[in-house]
Amino acid sequence: MNADKNFEKLGLNLPPAPTPLGVYKPCLIDGKYLYLSGHGPVQDDKSLIIGRIGKEMTMEEGKLAARQVGLTMLSTIKANLGSLDKVKRVIKVLGMVNCTPEFERHPYIINGCSELFAAVWGEDNGVGTRSAVGFGSLPDNIPVEIEAIFELY
Repeated sequence: MNADKNFEKLGLNLPPAPTPLGVYKPCLIDGKYLYLSGHGPVQDDKSLIIGRIGKEMTMEEGKLAARQVGLTMLSTIKANLGSLDKVKRVIKVLGMVNCTPEFERHPYIINGCSELFAAVWGEDNGVGTRSAVGFGSLPDNIPVEIEAIFELY
C-alpha cells in the first residue's frame, strides 16, 4: 500500500497541522496504535470553517467540512510520523456534528472524512468502525469535530 501516493493522486492540499489550544496532545502513539485527538476543519490559511449544519450550513457543506477535518488529521499524521504510509489501517472514527436538533443525517456528514480515508488507505484498511453523533454545539462553532484511532506498521 502507498498511502502517500494515493493522497497525491487526489490532488488535495493538506492544511497546516494544528497546534493545541488547550492542555492535550494532538496525537499519541501507544505501542502499535496512533490516537488522534478531536480535530476541526482547519483551512489552508489556518482559519476554521464555522457554522451549524441545518442552520448556517447545508448537508453538502457539512460533508465538505468533514472532509476538511480528515485533511487536517492527515496533516497531523504527516507532521508527527513523516508519512501516511506508516499507518496500516483505520481502527475507529468518532464524528461529532454541530447541528440543529431536528437534523438526523449525521452519518452522511461524517462520510466526508470516511470517504477520504478510504481513498488514502483503500477500502479494506481505510474503513474502520465509526460513530457519527449530533451535538448542540462544538468549540468555536465548528460544524464537525472528529477523533480517530489508527493501527501502525
